Amino acid sequence: MSTPTDRRPAIRQALLIHGIVQGVGFRPHVARLAADLGLAGDCRNDSTAVIIEIEGEPERVEAFIRRIVDDAPPLARITSVTATRTEPRGDAGFAITASTPGTGPRTMVPPDAATCAACLQEMFDPADRRYRHPFISCTDCGPRLTITLDLPYDRHTTTMAGFPMCPECAAEYADPAGRRFHAQPIACHRCGPTLSVVTPDGRTVASGAESSIARIRALIEAGEVVAVKGLGGYHLVCDAGSDAAVGELRRRKQRPDQPFAVMVCDLAAAAELVELPEPAASVLSGPEHPILLLPKVSGSTVSELVAPGLDELGIVLPYTPVHHLLTGSGRPLVVTSGNVSGAPICVDDTDARNRLGAIAAAFLCHDRVIAVPCEDSVLAWTPQGPVPIRRSRGYAPLPIAVPGMTADPAPAVLAAGAEIKNTAALARDGQVFLSGHIGDLGSWESHLAHKTATDQMLRFHRRSPELVVADRHPRYASRAWAGRLADGLGVPLLEVQHHHAHLASLAAESGALEEPILGLVLDGTGYGCDAGIWGCEALLLGDGGTSATRLGHLGDVPLPGGDAGVRNPVRVAAALLLAHGVDLAGTPVAEELSDAERRLLTAAAPARVGWARTSSAGRLFDAVAALVGIRHRITYEAQAAVELEVAARHSDTVVPLRFPLRGSPGPVVLDPGPLVADLADAVRAGVPAEVLARSFHDALAAGLAELVAVLAQRHHPSAVGLTGGVFGNRLLTALLRQRLGATHRVLTHHQVPPNDGGIALGQAVIGAATLARRSGASSNSGHRQPR
Repeated sequence: MSTPTDRRPAIRQALLIHGIVQGVGFRPHVARLAADLGLAGDCRNDSTAVIIEIEGEPERVEAFIRRIVDDAPPLARITSVTATRTEPRGDAGFAITASTPGTGPRTMVPPDAATCAACLQEMFDPADRRYRHPFISCTDCGPRLTITLDLPYDRHTTTMAGFPMCPECAAEYADPAGRRFHAQPIACHRCGPTLSVVTPDGRTVASGAESSIARIRALIEAGEVVAVKGLGGYHLVCDAGSDAAVGELRRRKQRPDQPFAVMVCDLAAAAELVELPEPAASVLSGPEHPILLLPKVSGSTVSELVAPGLDELGIVLPYTPVHHLLTGSGRPLVVTSGNVSGAPICVDDTDARNRLGAIAAAFLCHDRVIAVPCEDSVLAWTPQGPVPIRRSRGYAPLPIAVPGMTADPAPAVLAAGAEIKNTAALARDGQVFLSGHIGDLGSWESHLAHKTATDQMLRFHRRSPELVVADRHPRYASRAWAGRLADGLGVPLLEVQHHHAHLASLAAESGALEEPILGLVLDGTGYGCDAGIWGCEALLLGDGGTSATRLGHLGDVPLPGGDAGVRNPVRVAAALLLAHGVDLAGTPVAEELSDAERRLLTAAAPARVGWARTSSAGRLFDAVAALVGIRHRITYEAQAAVELEVAARHSDTVVPLRFPLRGSPGPVVLDPGPLVADLADAVRAGVPAEVLARSFHDALAAGLAELVAVLAQRHHPSAVGLTGGVFGNRLLTALLRQRLGATHRVLTHHQVPPNDGGIALGQAVIGAATLARRSGASSNSGHRQPR
C-alpha cells in the first residue's frame, strides 16, 4: 500500500485525547483506524491522556480525527480533543508505543464493565480455548477500576501484573485486528488467575474452574450459604427460592428484614420475577449491570423472605464470568454484600474468612487482588427512568460534569461526604469525581475504608486539595477526619450544612447551580444551623450555590430517647400525639407500647424531658407508619417509611387530612398537629391502613405544594428541586410532580442518589464555587450557611 506522502503533500497533527480513554481499547481503535485510512504515526498513553501523532493527506487526517470520536469504543468517553499542527516526519507506518508518565491532571480511570456478548459466546463455545474460563474479558468488558493500582493504565500498573501472559494470550495482545489488542486484563486457563474453594478454617477443598464451580453450586443447591469473591469484593450467596436458605442467611448475618438482591441468569428469567418494561431491561443489561428495583409479579418462585413486606425486588444480571457459571442452572440466587453489620465489604481473602466464617460454609476465591473495593450499584425504576439509590460499580469513578464550574485548571477540592451512605468526592477542572459507595462511617473499618478511598482518589488524579469540605455536624467522624486532613495539608476546612449540600448536589447534576432554586429537602436527619435536627426544609439556593436560605420547614416532631426513638417509631408516634394533646386510646400506638414506655412518655410529655426536637420528614413517616399500624419497631434504616409507601401504593382511596401552614412572616411551618389528630380519628373509625397511608402521602404532597406556592410568590425561583433521602419515595415524588409540574420546572435526581450518597457532590461544588468567588471579583460573597 502506498503511503499518503506518495500521493499528496502530507500534514502532521499532534492530538491530545482526554476522558475515559485508557483501559477501553482506545489505542487499538486508533491503530486500526490509522491502518484503514492509510495514515502514519504513533500513539501512546501517559497518565494524563492518549497522545497521538498522525500524518497523511489532509482529508484523511480530518476523517481520522472525526472518526476517533464518532466511532469510539463502547466504554470510551471523550471529553476533549486538542490538535496541534507539527512538521511531517515521513513515518512509514503506525505504531502503539510505550506509555510515559506525563505531567498535569491525570486521565480518568474507567469503571468496571459487565462481560460482553462476544466474550460470553466464546465462553460457552466448547471449541474455544476460553471455554468456561472464569476470567474471560476483552477491550470492551471486564475489570478496570477494581484492578487499577496506578496510571497510566497498563498491565504492570494493575493487579494483573502478577500473571505473565502465555504465548497465545501474548499473540492476541499484540494483534491489531483482534478484540484483545492491548487488553490489559487478558487471561486464559493457562496463565491465570485461578479459582479455588476454601473452608472457613483455610483448607482448600477444590481448585481450578470446573471443580470449584461444581463444588459451590452443589453447596448452594444443598441450601448452604457461600461467599463468592467478585470484582469489587465478596458476596454472600444462597438459593433465592429456598425459605430455609434465605432464613439461615438472615439469621447468620443478623439481618432480619432488610431486602436482598436477586441474581438471575438472563432477562427472560428476570421477567418471570418482576415487571420488566423494555427501557428497564436496557438499563438492567447495560455495561453497568446495576441492581434495579422493579415491581414483583405474582406467582414468583423467589422466597418471600428475600424482600419481606415489600412489593419490589432488586434484580441483577450476572456481570462476571463466574456469575454466569454459577447461574447456569437457571436458579435465582440471593447475592448480598459480603460484610458484617457496620463494616465495609470484604476484599481480602483472609479477612473475609475471619469476618464471614460464621456465615458462609465455603469461600469461592481467586488469586487476583482487588485493588479498589466497589459495591454493586442500586437503581430504582420510575416512569422518568432510573434513579440512583447507590452509585458504585459500573458508574464510579465516572465524573459528573457541572456546568458553571471553572473548567480551566482550577484548585482541587476534596469533599469528605456524609456520615451514612458515604461517598467521597474530588472536584477539579469543571468536573466532580465521586468514589464508589463506602457505607456508614460507624466503625473503625469504615473509617479506614474512607481514608483508603480518598487516598486512592488523590493518587489517581495526582492532585492535592486546596480546600477540604465536610458536614458541619461537630460529632461526625467524617468532619473529624476532614479537619485532621486539612490541618495536615495546611489548607482551609469548609463546613457545609447537610441540607444545603443535598440541594447543591441536585442543582449541580441539573446544571442549575447559577439559578435561584427553591429546594424541598426531606430526609431523616441533618445537623441544622441552630444545632437542631433538621429534615424537612424549604431552602432557597443562591450565589452560585454558595448560599442557602431557610424559608420553611416542618413543625416539631418530638424524638424521645434519641437513637432509641429512631429504632422505635411507636415511641415517636406516641410523643407526637401527646405533644399535640391527642389521646392514645383506641390507636395501635396504645396497644404496642409497653406499660413502662407509656408511663415514661406520658410523664415526660408536659415538659418534653429527654425529647429532642426535629423537623425531620423521616421521623414523621415513622410516626405515621406506627400510628396507622404498619410498623412499630424497625430493624433497618427507613423500614417504616418504605413499608408505609408500599401500603400507600395499594390504595387509590384518599380521605381528607389537615396539614396547614402557619408562621408568616418568617419561615413558613407545616404544622403536623392537625394531621396526626385526623389520622388518630380515622384509625379509631376503622379506616384501613392502606387508605390512611395513601391519604398521608397525598396530604404531605398537598402541604408541600402549598408551601412552594407561598414561597415562590415571594422569591420567584427558576425551578423547584426535590432532594434528600425521602425522595427515594417514588409515590411522593410522583404526587409532587403532578401538583408542581404545571407551574414550575421540577428538578429530581438522575445521576447521583437523592440520599446521603449524593452529599459529597454538593459539598464539592459548594467548595469549588467558594474558592472561585474568593479568588474572583466576588471575593466578599463566600459560602453562607442556611439561616
